[in-house]
Amino acid sequence: MRLDGAVVVVTGASGGIGRATVRELARRGARLGLIARDRASLEDVAAELPPDRALVVPCDVADDEAVSAAAAHVTEQLGPIDGWVNCAGVAGFGTVLSTPPADVRRLLDINIGGCLNGARAALPSMIACRHGVLVNVSSVLGIIPAPWVTPYCMSKSAVRTLSAGLRAELRRAGIRGVSVCTVLPGAVDTPIWSTAANHTGRKVAPPPPVDAPERVARVIAARLRRPRPETVTGGIAVRLLVLAHRFAPGPVERALGLVLGRWSLHGGTAQTSGALWDPALSGHRTRR
Repeated sequence: MRLDGAVVVVTGASGGIGRATVRELARRGARLGLIARDRASLEDVAAELPPDRALVVPCDVADDEAVSAAAAHVTEQLGPIDGWVNCAGVAGFGTVLSTPPADVRRLLDINIGGCLNGARAALPSMIACRHGVLVNVSSVLGIIPAPWVTPYCMSKSAVRTLSAGLRAELRRAGIRGVSVCTVLPGAVDTPIWSTAANHTGRKVAPPPPVDAPERVARVIAARLRRPRPETVTGGIAVRLLVLAHRFAPGPVERALGLVLGRWSLHGGTAQTSGALWDPALSGHRTRR
């Protein structure tokens, strides 16, 4: 795909990896549909871009009708959608037993439902045109489960499976020219750490090595240009961790649990649902 002039929708565009992706794609000449829950933050993002380069479309990605309407609005205003990047996501810390069931369901609705709704909104027109790329942002934690983040791991594993299933469906239907990619970052320096739901009673921080959101954004842009089924980001250490998990899952999972306990959880803090329910609490910066 040529990004110069392409129409690309980015969900979660108000902060973190999504905001970095918007900047990267705008730099490459794409015309952008910006989706997130908070209009004001999206307008701040659009103000950073060249004039008439971005269309602000606030909606909750967990709402399938709203996402479909957003896709129709982008198509009407900018033209057929060439690329769709599902970046919207939230995090939650706490054990399965300590996290309120409503928070778990909400996390799954945003992280899994958001990708599903984005795929259902984007793919029909791509299939009709025999052209387009869908990028779903998962996580290395979708491959390697860890304590204190089980619901998050569940959601990111499901995103990875969704992408694989969609690829299988496209192959089975003989659809060419349409690709579904999954990007799996390691720990990234974004506001998701401070805006996460937290039922551990401790403060959270990313464990090393911590990647830059701009680096993930460049990988997302590369997948739009040259699709691949899966790409792990985060440097050689993260890729080696994923490779080691393939051959020795038990030891790697135990080691990751120790790293999270030592580096990510410290001090004390109040219990919170973070940005799960309130978009005003979402981090609108690219980094922490």
